[in-house]
Amino acid sequence: MRKKFDPIEGRNAEIIEAVMNCPEVKDLAEDLKFKIRLCVEEVEENILDYSGSTWVDVSVDSNTDKLKIVFQDGGVEFDPLSNPEPDINASLEDRQIGGLGIFLCKQMMDGIEYFYEEGKNVLTMIKKLK
Repeated sequence: MRKKFDPIEGRNAEIIEAVMNCPEVKDLAEDLKFKIRLCVEEVEENILDYSGSTWVDVSVDSNTDKLKIVFQDGGVEFDPLSNPEPDINASLEDRQIGGLGIFLCKQMMDGIEYFYEEGKNVLTMIKKLK
């Protein structure tokens, strides 16, 4: 599946459902779909809230071994993987705001990569299927 959403404002649920209902995802085990949904939602929320992009291009590809989800947007260059990981052992009052969603994605996915190229943020998530 590959789909460009333009504009993206107010379409977060539609974008998430497009990924979750695509042929590469819809028949996966429920535990995998839970992790994928959470991570797709986190990435999409970050794009909507922080990038300033009016569009996002989402592609989903799979083979027997892995699922690959790629997000591209035309927003401000920002590498969410470069932020320090949150201190999950700190008390609630001592914790910094932000970063927990990407931290969870790193834990739930088997690989996450980011690069900025030709005016686009490109974030790729890999999930092993076996």
